[in-house]
Order: sequence, then structure tokens, then C-alpha cells
Amino acid sequence: MTHNIADIRNDYIKHVLNIESTSDNPIQQFKEWFDEALKAEVTEVNAMILSTVNKENRPSARVMLLKGIEEGQFIFYTNYQSDKGNQMEENPFVALTFFWPQLERQVRIEGKINKVSPEVSTSYFKSRPKDSQIGALASPQSTPIANRKILEERVTNLTNKYKNKPIERPAQWGGYAVTANQVEFWQGRANRLHDRVQYTLDENSKWTKVRLAP
Repeated sequence: MTHNIADIRNDYIKHVLNIESTSDNPIQQFKEWFDEALKAEVTEVNAMILSTVNKENRPSARVMLLKGIEEGQFIFYTNYQSDKGNQMEENPFVALTFFWPQLERQVRIEGKINKVSPEVSTSYFKSRPKDSQIGALASPQSTPIANRKILEERVTNLTNKYKNKPIERPAQWGGYAVTANQVEFWQGRANRLHDRVQYTLDENSKWTKVRLAP
């Protein structure tokens, strides 16, 4: 390594986060920050880390893409038979993390997950590019394969098969919706004295917010 990892550091000075100026609803606050990230041309602005826990209480995390916010829920799509799909079947509580370095911001979301309706999954599947549809059919996600050639041959065969006809959504592929019960907005500040505002959903389905120490 050419650098000492411990010496890598940046000071955050671009923005501040005052609890008084935040929305009373974290979903609205998220949308406002997301729009600002879009305007700032953040790379892969909808990229998020999805964290799950399996039945042995071992955590896993991977980068996913947010595909919508509907009725206050965060929507994404994947293979139901993948490792994450199996883990969410075993334990429906997940966490999402967004990091937008150009704005020195992070959002952490915790909540419960449910599958979206088959109709919603099918509608989104039909909107995808055909190559992406074929990819969903071709890949037995998270299962061992001997080599990449197997995937490439499947893609070729499926491309020929569906050259002149539509592709039906595979039953093992579809959407998930995360209903948040806790959301934290983090704004990087100088000298590591970061701003943190946390929203928590109470037993009466009301959001309360507090400032957290960095």
C-alpha cells in the first residue's frame, strides 16, 4: 500500500443540519435530500446498502438500487431466491444506508420489509430494458456456477428465444417495500462534530425527532 489508511481523512464543511429546519416527516425530508443529491449529480444517487440478518443472526450487506418511494415505503427489486431474499424471508427487519459524498450526507433507515404485489412487480419488470429482463431469467442468483460461460450461453439462448416476443416476469423475481420505523439524517461537519437528526415512529404511528450527539 502506498498510503497509511489511518492518515486518510477529510473535513466536512459544505452544509449544516438544524433540527428546526427539517420536515416533521422523515419521508418528506428524505425526498428533499434526494432531490438535492440529484441536482448535485451524485454518482449512483439511488444506490443504497441493504443490510439483512440470517437465522443465525449473522449480518450481510450489499449495494442495491432504490427504485421508488410509494406510500411512504422504499421500493427495490431482486431475486426472491437469492441469499438476501432467503434472509428477508427468515427475518423481515432490514436496514438501508445511503451515502452521498458530494453533499457529505448519509441517511440510515431501519424498518420492516414486505413483498410488493405481483401486479406491481410485473409492471416494473415490463418497464425494464429487455437485456435486464433476460439477465433476471438467466441468473440463478447466489448459487454456485462452474464458470461465466454458463451464464453467457443462457443469455444467448434466451435472447434468441425471446427475440420477437415479450418476456414474462419470472416467479422468483419481484419487489420489496421497506416500511421505516426509524430514520437518521447525518450531515458531515468540521472536526467530526457531525449533525445527526433521528426520527422514530411511536406506538401511535407518530414521528418524533431528536438531535443525536455525533
